[in-house]
Amino acid sequence: MPAYAAPDTATSLWLPAAELVYRVEQFLYLEADLLDEWRLDDWLALLTGDVRYTVPSTDLPGGDPDADLVLIDDDLTRLQARIQRLKSRMAHREFPASRTRRLISNVRVVAERDDEVDATANYIVYRIRQGTAAYMGKYRYTLVRDGGAFKIRYRRAEIDLETLTPHGTVSIIL
Repeated sequence: MPAYAAPDTATSLWLPAAELVYRVEQFLYLEADLLDEWRLDDWLALLTGDVRYTVPSTDLPGGDPDADLVLIDDDLTRLQARIQRLKSRMAHREFPASRTRRLISNVRVVAERDDEVDATANYIVYRIRQGTAAYMGKYRYTLVRDGGAFKIRYRRAEIDLETLTPHGTVSIIL
C-alpha cells in the first residue's frame, strides 16, 4: 500500500493513507491508556533512547525549548527520574496518585520520512484529585517505526490555557 493516497483535488494536498493514520491513532490511544492507568514503566518503554519531551509555557505555546523558558524539557534520563519520583511518596502532589482521563482527537499525520512519522493530536487531560482540573491543547509527535509498532522520539504538549491557575503546576505526564 502506498504511503500516501492520491491528491485531494479540493485542497491539492497529499493525504496520508488511512492505514497509517489508523495505526498512529491506535498508538496514541495506547499511550493515553498507559498514562491514565499509571503504567508509567510501560509508558517509558514506548520512548526512544534519544527522546525529548517538552511542555512550553502557557504564554508562549510555540516556544523553542532551546531559546525560551519552558515548563518541561526532558530527555530520557530526566523522564526516568520523573517517573521514579511520581511512583514514590516523594511526589507529594501525586501521593496518592491523581486519577486522570485523557481524550485524544483530531489525530493527523502531517509528515512521513523513511522511518519517522510526524503527527499531531488535540487532547484534554482531566486530573481528578481534590476536585477536577482540565488541561487541554495540542500534542506534536515524532514517531519512529519499530518493527510493526512505533516509539516516541519527540513529544510536545502545548497547553491551551492562559495560566496554570487554578492548577498551579503540571505534576503529571501530560
